[in-house]
Amino acid sequence: MSFPRLLLYFTLPLYLLDQATKFLTVAYFPPPWSDQAHDMPLIPQVFHLVRVHNQGVAFGFGNGTAWAPLVFLLVPLLALVMLRIFWLKGAFQHVLSKLAVALLLCGIAGNLTDRLIQGFRLQEYFGESFWSRLSAGYVVDFIAIKLPFYDKLVPSSGGWWPAFNVADSCICIAACLLFLGGLREDNKAG
Repeated sequence: MSFPRLLLYFTLPLYLLDQATKFLTVAYFPPPWSDQAHDMPLIPQVFHLVRVHNQGVAFGFGNGTAWAPLVFLLVPLLALVMLRIFWLKGAFQHVLSKLAVALLLCGIAGNLTDRLIQGFRLQEYFGESFWSRLSAGYVVDFIAIKLPFYDKLVPSSGGWWPAFNVADSCICIAACLLFLGGLREDNKAG
């Protein structure tokens, strides 16, 4: 499948779904620091919708640090450039690898969009400098799932996996597809 078709059929629809769900989360849930409830159980004690602001990366690493906003703006840009270079060099030959790239593009673009715009939407930062508002950017996470036995691994979690979003899901699925695509290539080579 060609690169433009992958973008049109996979990346764009998932990106739009990611942005729409984040927009609805911000529109209908109060911010995490408010006194109002920002948790809606769909299946109580199993699957909830929440509103979480994540300035860091996976599992909130880097949240609240001064360096996170800059680093996590530059890393996705670098990742996009590297994906394009690898694509042009023919590194993604297997259909699973090509689909993984489409999902990675969605995940990277979805979370990068959040980091670029969400800080500008915070009322607390109206009137602040451009850099202050950009530095306040965050990724909107809204899916919370309680996993059996996860509280044994991370007792402070109460069994709840860190909140995530559609873009995060795309990145995780892409990682699995890249792994499977790599195994298939190794089997062919063997």
